[in-house]
This record gives sequence, structure tokens and C-alpha cells, in this order.
Amino acid sequence: MQFGIFSVGDVGTDPNTGRTPSEHERLKAMVALAEKAEEIGLDVFATGEHHNPPFVPSSPTTLLGHIAARTERIILSTATTLITTNDPVKIAEDFSVLQHLADGRVDLMMGRGNTAPVYPWFGQDIRQGIPLAVENYALLHRLWREEVVDWEGRFRTPLRGFTATPRPLDGVPPFVWHGSIRSPEIAEQAAYYGDGFFANHIFWPKEHFVRLVGLYRERYAHYGHGTPEQAIVGLGGQFFMRRNSQDAIREYRPYFDNTALYGGAPMEEFMEGTPLTVGSPQEVIDKTLTFRETFGDYQRQLFIVDGSAVPLKVALEQLDMFGEEVLPVLRKEFASGRPADVPAGPTHAERVARRDRERAGQ
Repeated sequence: MQFGIFSVGDVGTDPNTGRTPSEHERLKAMVALAEKAEEIGLDVFATGEHHNPPFVPSSPTTLLGHIAARTERIILSTATTLITTNDPVKIAEDFSVLQHLADGRVDLMMGRGNTAPVYPWFGQDIRQGIPLAVENYALLHRLWREEVVDWEGRFRTPLRGFTATPRPLDGVPPFVWHGSIRSPEIAEQAAYYGDGFFANHIFWPKEHFVRLVGLYRERYAHYGHGTPEQAIVGLGGQFFMRRNSQDAIREYRPYFDNTALYGGAPMEEFMEGTPLTVGSPQEVIDKTLTFRETFGDYQRQLFIVDGSAVPLKVALEQLDMFGEEVLPVLRKEFASGRPADVPAGPTHAERVARRDRERAGQ
């Protein structure tokens, strides 16, 4: 089981001080969070991709490449790579370079993006979001696995005898997750390729995501990749902690009320219907453990700690508390009773070893 954090890189005004960090400060804060994540023993740091204010991470591979040089162990991922508006050739090459520089500590999460104006900025139409996601990923999948690619589709110029460079490290492409909050077509796509499916259920009720994860597991087995229980699932989460729940609620409420991301719902109502936990370390433990009861054994759990203008100092305090009081318990509890045939979270070393075993058995 892999635990980590992800950041969407939003820039907001602290409701307590009235101060808004600069874009420079926000990017540096994301780097600091990644370094702290490794320090406390987390497995993954992931960044979103956005091309509109108030977000700063428009170039995830640049950011992750910098973090790779400052870390040694943590897996570097995206919380969204826009498969709809990025050229698959550029994705293939950018992430192969990053994979080499990070010694394999790289994977990525494909997403469509839901900001309509972004599509025409990159020459695309949001009404074609699903066809773009399907076609572009089909090409990306081939670019990483075939030395020479001939290809023709609807949304970009044809390729004739094209080789993406550099080739993936050790001949094994970065692991791919497909992220979705509402589209069964994306769950189907993840299942077809035997990739991971990430249900970022931080803003919608869990019942909606139970259906998506269930569909993915069923179709993963249908395509012959393993049993439904062996499908590779990731989940989102969000917490704010203090030693007692009253302090946590009092301190976090201004941040919650200050952001439009929550749709105007009261904080207690939002906590009841989504994974958001505002409370003590034990409450974070208890809420997170319910995720396995709801979705079955899964492979990756990512949390947001820096959204809604929570300042860096406070986010770092959250991570220190998480590393000391929450993470050891979650590791123990999620390992307890986990079936032996349920795979662990994907790593480059494990995937290379599996490839070599399969070759030896042929």
C-alpha cells in the first residue's frame, strides 16, 4: 500500500492574514512539501497540471524534475496529465526523460481536465474530450512500447516511421493511472490496458465512486489482467489535523469557507459525504480505514494538505503530525488481512522484475 500527497497548486489568500503568496512562493512551497513527504516516509508526491489562474503547475515534468534532484526515494507522479490537450508524442518524450533522471521513480495519471477554456488554448474542443482521451492514450501507449510507429488518427498529423526518444528506462514505460470523477469510459479505458484507475473522490459522495471502481474492477478481469480484487486502484483524500477535533475544526473552518471548491456546502455536511476529515489524528485514521471497507483492498492513497490557501507552515505541521501519529498505524492496519494475491502499489523495480520473470517463463 502506497501513501502520499498531491497538490493542485492553487494560489489563494489566507483568510486569517489576508496575505496571498506569489507564484514563486507557491511553486517553492510545493517543492518543500515534496521534500517533507519523503522525510516523513511517504511513498508518493503528485502534482496537478493547470494552465489557468489561480494555479501554478503548468509544467509538471519541470517541477518533478527539480524535485527528483532534491529527493532520493519518493515516487514522483502527476495528479493530472492532460491527455486531451497535450500532444502524446511530447508526453512520451517528457516522461521518458524524467523517468531516466529520476532513476525510475516516476508514474503519471491521465486526466481530461474540466476547464472548458483550456481546450481551445491548445487547439482542441472540450466536446471531444472523451474521444481525445481515448485516441491520444492509444498512441501514447504504442509510442512507449514500439520502436517504430506508423499511426494515423482524427486529432493530430500522422506519424510515419517515428521513434520517440529516449526510450523508456529499462524498456519499461512509466506506470499509468487513469483518473476520473464521473466518466465510465475512463474506467473502461484503464481496465482495457490493465492500467491503474484513480478515483479522486474528494468532492463527490462515495456512492458515485463505488460504481466507477466496481466497473473498473469488473472490466479489468474481463480483459484478462487478473481478478477484480487484483485491479490497481487509487483513492484521494483530504485532512486537517490538530491534537483535538475542536481545535482542528475552529482553525480549518475559515479556509473551508474561503474557497469555492466546496460548492457552498457546510463543512460538517461536506465531511459527512466525502473523505474530508477535520479532526484529531485518530479521526483521520478511523476515516481512512473506512475506505477499504467501501472500495476493497487498493494500492495508493493520496491526500491533499495544502489546498484552500492553507499556508506552507501549517501544511508542513500537518505532515509532521501525519508521519508521527497516523502513517505508522495506517501502514499496519492496511497490511493486516490483506490477501497475498492482491498486488502492492506499482514501482519501476517491481515492474522490471515482473517483465523479466515473464520473459524467463516463455
